[in-house]
Amino acid sequence: MSPRFSRFLLLMPILGILAACGHAPVEHPPEAAGDRAVNLALTMIGKPYRYGGRTPAGFDCSGLVQYSYARAGVELPHGTDELRHATRLISRDHLQRGDLLFFTQNGRRSSHVALYIGDGRFVHAPSSGKKVYVAGFDDSYWQRHFTEARRPDID
Repeated sequence: MSPRFSRFLLLMPILGILAACGHAPVEHPPEAAGDRAVNLALTMIGKPYRYGGRTPAGFDCSGLVQYSYARAGVELPHGTDELRHATRLISRDHLQRGDLLFFTQNGRRSSHVALYIGDGRFVHAPSSGKKVYVAGFDDSYWQRHFTEARRPDID
């Protein structure tokens, strides 16, 4: 066996060990648009309710949803009826962060919308004189008035 070949054989295990030590950087999946919308909406807690409002100066319920999703890169319409028609119906058993929850108020079906944040809770702009806050299905009012859950089609 030649000295050159002997050195080659000695280097092979070392090269194998070094190759095994290398690794690709860990890639984290991009944050889903629904998560981005929720995270943005949560920063709006305490902002005032304003009928027709679509900015941090004041939000109505659909304005908060529209604003949050727009900042997450998804264009949704303003208005609860418009949001219902622009999203697809899902089961409450399959809720994910960023899903839209619709409630009946003032006798109108699905006249209020909120953004689901997980664990039975949602963020919303409730009504005149109030501020954006987090509520949940543990409140019997929201349980009784819940009508449907819908999800934006996000590519």
